[in-house]
Amino acid sequence: MALVALLLAGLAALALLQRLLWPRLWADAAFVARAARLAARFLRAARAAPSRPFLRAAAGPVPYGRAAAAVARVANALRGRPLAGGGGELGPGVAVGLLAGNEPGFVWGWLGLAALGARAAFLGTALRPKALRHCLRACGARALLVAHDLFPMVEPILPSLQEDGIVVWVLGAGPYPPGVVALQELLDEASEELEPEDVWQPEDMNDTCLYIFTSGTTGLPKAARISHLKSIMCLSFYELVGASSRDVVYLALPLYHMAGSLLGIVGCIGIGATCVLKEKFSASQFWDDCRAEGVTVFQYIGELCRYLVNQPQRPGERQHGLRLAVGSGLRPDVWRRFLERFGAIRIVETYGLTEGNVTLFNYTGTPGAVGRSSFIYKLFSPFEIVRYDVAEGAPVRDKAGRCIRVGTGETGLLIAPVTPRTPFLGYAGSQELSEQKLLRGVFAEGDTYFSTGDLVEQDAAQFVRFRDRIGDTYRWKGENVATTEVAEALAAHEALQEVTVYGVSVPGHEGRAGMAALVLRPGCQLDGAGLYQHVAELLPPYAYPRFLRLQERLEMTATFKQQKVRLAQEGFDPARVPDPLFLLDEAARAYVPLGPALWEDIVAGRVRL
Repeated sequence: MALVALLLAGLAALALLQRLLWPRLWADAAFVARAARLAARFLRAARAAPSRPFLRAAAGPVPYGRAAAAVARVANALRGRPLAGGGGELGPGVAVGLLAGNEPGFVWGWLGLAALGARAAFLGTALRPKALRHCLRACGARALLVAHDLFPMVEPILPSLQEDGIVVWVLGAGPYPPGVVALQELLDEASEELEPEDVWQPEDMNDTCLYIFTSGTTGLPKAARISHLKSIMCLSFYELVGASSRDVVYLALPLYHMAGSLLGIVGCIGIGATCVLKEKFSASQFWDDCRAEGVTVFQYIGELCRYLVNQPQRPGERQHGLRLAVGSGLRPDVWRRFLERFGAIRIVETYGLTEGNVTLFNYTGTPGAVGRSSFIYKLFSPFEIVRYDVAEGAPVRDKAGRCIRVGTGETGLLIAPVTPRTPFLGYAGSQELSEQKLLRGVFAEGDTYFSTGDLVEQDAAQFVRFRDRIGDTYRWKGENVATTEVAEALAAHEALQEVTVYGVSVPGHEGRAGMAALVLRPGCQLDGAGLYQHVAELLPPYAYPRFLRLQERLEMTATFKQQKVRLAQEGFDPARVPDPLFLLDEAARAYVPLGPALWEDIVAGRVRL
């Protein structure tokens, strides 16, 4: 009897958790079985409520019905379009690069391609030509769909794209160079009708649905494979954090990132909410926008909240309808200042990776935590935290070769088991890229775990707190920056002989700022303005090194690895660093000498990085 009572209690607890966290679990499961297609789900939502507001963007509001018509036009205009070199036509499984900004056209292009079974590959709007071509090659793209205003990014590499057999379609009227297809006329003539039943349906929910690029230790972006199941599950994101169809969501995060597209746009579709889509975030206009648009939900990254609390105080900044802020990367001090200044706004901090198989929710609103590792939660999203040697760049293993779980309050590497229920699809291209993210024989022979690359800590109350990132990638301004990509760009400068790049902590800032230790070629001097121009030509703005350190030589470890850990620990403080230091001065468009006075201004927040 005791065993039966225990089982009944366990089932009751699971049922309660399901009702709290996934109140529509069974309806969702039935939906997935019926129509495992994001585009079909969107078309059904539009048919059910065509006049409901969907997007509010710079060009004006777009209701669900008109949005569905725009998606249908893209799908019908691209249906059967020939690929380059007699390579067939656009259809299921064909990868297509999508290059558009934070505008409705991104959504129409994405869902239009999805309706045909094509795999959209989201491309960053700050990519330089070399990186853009790399991304298209990495995912095996056969075509590129680009917004008219971003076509100048593509034009310099048109010959190389033609060599790679990539056809270019532009969402505009042209004229464009020979070989480039202007789609505007085709879109104008295309039918606005597309039935959900006519949308292509995958045979396997774990097949690749789209590609989202993420920086890695290889130096250039990697194409993370996103499954149909993962995209469908994102329909429940806003419902999980307590939003509803009555909400108006403010979204200024890049749509080419998972947070902006899958969590933001797909999350709004999932609950039938309205999305205020901003091209760029403006801290000075944010509260005015919230009042004007009736915003109730703000999707953030930590940097955006820091921008807001650093703004001069204004009358009426607590007079708004914002009730919920959801996102990631919010520091505890900024969290508290945000609430003290702007009122009783519920904050839900989350954790997840584009390619990852673990997700955390801080559903209790505890400042500084990214989630809670309760036994019940780990039944749905299992993970472990193991000891990690930062200097060696690997988990600590015992004599038997197994990883060691950390104790309470101890920082360690966050990992998650790879199983049929929690798969890791990996990256497009070489299997080696995916293998780098896996740990094998972690706790038993034959087991496999996904390494998040993040160091976290679990306290006595089972709250998980983010501590740092490992490896050759650091996060700055909400973007992951690969040190090898930055180092490669710097090393191309004729005056530089050796380069190492790393991230350094800056008081009052999220993430880590880029810093480079440089060795000049004999007879050369540092030209601050020239180096700035060189960097600006090769890297996106968020990847510019903010600090430089000139050295006579770069120190190596016994295994001939660069001493990045020590350099990062020493940082950019002139009192600790004996070498000449320089700061990126964007106003002067040059690197300028960094002395004690300027360092104090940075620490005090008087200098903007």
